[in-house]
Amino acid sequence: MMLTNKKVAFPLLALLLSCVLLVPEISGRRITVSHVSSDLISDGISENVATGLEESTADSVCEQTYGFMPCTNAGLGNLFLILAYGYLMYVGATYLSHGSEILLDILGPGIIGGLFLPVLGALPDALLILVSGLSGSVNTAQSQVSVGMGLLAGSTVMLLTVVWGTCVIVGKCDIENSVAIDGNNTKGFSLSGSGVSTDIWTSYASMIMVVSLIPFIVVQFPQLLHSTSGRHSAVLIALVISVLLLVSYCIYQVFQPWIQSRKLAYTKDKHVKSGILKSALARLSTDQGTPNEEVIEKLFKAMDLDGDGFLTASELRALVLGIQFDQINLNRDDAVAKLMKDFDKSADNQVDLPEFIGGIAEWLEDVNKSKASSLVTGSDTIKYLNDYHEQTKREYDLLGEQSDEAVEVVKVPKWTTIKAVILLTLGTVLAAVFADPLVDAVDNFSSATSIPPFFISFIALPLATNASEAVSAVIFASRKKLRSASLTFSEIYGAATMNNILCLSVFLALVYVRGLVWDFSSEVLVIIIVCIVMGLLGSISTTFPLWTTLIAFLLYPLSLVLVYVLDYKFGWS
Repeated sequence: MMLTNKKVAFPLLALLLSCVLLVPEISGRRITVSHVSSDLISDGISENVATGLEESTADSVCEQTYGFMPCTNAGLGNLFLILAYGYLMYVGATYLSHGSEILLDILGPGIIGGLFLPVLGALPDALLILVSGLSGSVNTAQSQVSVGMGLLAGSTVMLLTVVWGTCVIVGKCDIENSVAIDGNNTKGFSLSGSGVSTDIWTSYASMIMVVSLIPFIVVQFPQLLHSTSGRHSAVLIALVISVLLLVSYCIYQVFQPWIQSRKLAYTKDKHVKSGILKSALARLSTDQGTPNEEVIEKLFKAMDLDGDGFLTASELRALVLGIQFDQINLNRDDAVAKLMKDFDKSADNQVDLPEFIGGIAEWLEDVNKSKASSLVTGSDTIKYLNDYHEQTKREYDLLGEQSDEAVEVVKVPKWTTIKAVILLTLGTVLAAVFADPLVDAVDNFSSATSIPPFFISFIALPLATNASEAVSAVIFASRKKLRSASLTFSEIYGAATMNNILCLSVFLALVYVRGLVWDFSSEVLVIIIVCIVMGLLGSISTTFPLWTTLIAFLLYPLSLVLVYVLDYKFGWS
C-alpha cells in the first residue's frame, strides 16, 4: 500500500504543480475591451457582446487557495480537483495511520498511545473541518462550514453503516446456540443462521460511542424548545462537554489501556500474513542448527487460520506473500505448489504439524549442505527463504503472546522509530496543505452544480479520509473468527467515538469563535439516530446475524433522505 501510494501520489503532485506553473489561473482570463473608434460604424451588437463577455468572465473568476493553487468554476474541473486533492488527503491519512501503528507497536499502551495517537487517527477529518470554517469572511465561512458538517456526519455514518454491514457479510459464520462458529460458513446468506460474534469488550466500545453523543444532544436543546436566543450558549456548553469527554476518553485509555491493547492487537493481527514469518525465519533453528520445534509449532498454528490442524494451499500462501518474485523465475502460485510438494508427504493436499516440522527440518538440512553441494529440489526453496528473510526483517516478535491483555513490546531498530516519525510528519503535512484546497473545490463544485455542499462532502470526503482503514477492516473481518471480528468492530466504534468528540469539538469551536449561525439540526439528528441504533445493536448483543446488515445499509440512504426532507421540505435550517 505504501509503495502504491508513492507511485501515484508523486505523479499527481507533479501534475498539480505543473497546473500551478503553466496555468497560473485556471479560472479564465478577464477580457478587457478597448474603446471602439468613432470612425467605425457600429453594427449594433458588438458593444453589447463585449460587455457581456467582460461581465461573464468577471463572474467566473475563482479565488486560488494560497494564491497559487489551481482552481476553476467549471463543474468537471472541480470534480477533477476533488479527486486529486481527495487522493492526496487519502495518502496523508494512510501515512498517519501507518505511522501511528508503528509508533504504537514501538511504545505500546501508555501515555503517548492514549493521548497522542487517538488524535492522529482523526486528524485529517479534524483539519478539513477546521479549514472549512476559517476561510475568508464570516459569510464565506458560513457557506463552507457545511462541508465540514458533511464530512463529520458522513464519516460517522459511513463507518457505522456501509463498513459495519460489509464486515458482517465478509466475516459471517454459521450461528449455533446464538454464537458464530469460527471458520464454519455452510449456511450461505441465511439472515438468521449466519453472522458474526464479538466479545464483551466490543460491547463496551459501542457503549462508549453512545455516551459520546451527549454534546450533540445538548446543542439541540434550543431547537427542541423552539428557541433562537439560546443557540450560541448551547454551542458553548456543548463545546465544553465535548472537550471534557475528549480529555476523559484519552485519560481513560491511559489508566485503563484495554482500548490501546485492542488497537495494538488489531494492528499486529492485521498484518499477520505478511509479518509473522519476518521474525519466524530467523528462529526456525537452534544455535546448534537443529529445528526449533516450539517456534515451528507456533508458526504452524498462526498460519492455520481455521484451526483444523492442517494447512491448505491457501494457508501455505502466507509463506510466499511479500517475496519479490521479479528476482525469482516463479510466480506465487508456482511457489505455493512447490511448498505443498515439499511438505505434503502423504499426498492428501494438506499439511499436518509433523509434515510441516519435517519439511522445515529438510530445508534447514539443505541450508547446511548448500555450501558443499548444489541441490536440485531444494535450492529454489532455500532462495525463497533467504530472499524473504532479507526483505522482511521485523521490529517486533509476532510469535509471542497476542492476546489483548498481554501485548509484548520489544526493542526495535532506531530506523523504525525514524520511519514512524517521517510517516507521521508527511501525513500531517499532506493533510494540512491539501485540506483547504479540497474544501474550496467542494464549495466551487457545489456552486457549479447547485448541489448542496453538505451532500457532496457527506458522500465524497469520507472516502478520502477513511477509505484505507475501511478496506483494512473489511479484509481483517474476512478471517471469520470471533477474535478478528471483535477487534474489527471495536476499531469501528472507536473511530466513530473520536469523530463524535474530537471532530465535533473542532466544529463547535469554529461556530462559537467565528459567531456562525447554528443551522445543522437535521445533520445532527442523523448522527444521533445512526449512532444510537448501531450502538444499541452492539450494546445489547455480541452476535450480529446477517439480517442486521439490512438495518445498517438502509440507514445510509435514509440519512441523506432525512437531511433533505428536514432541510428543504420542513425548513429546519
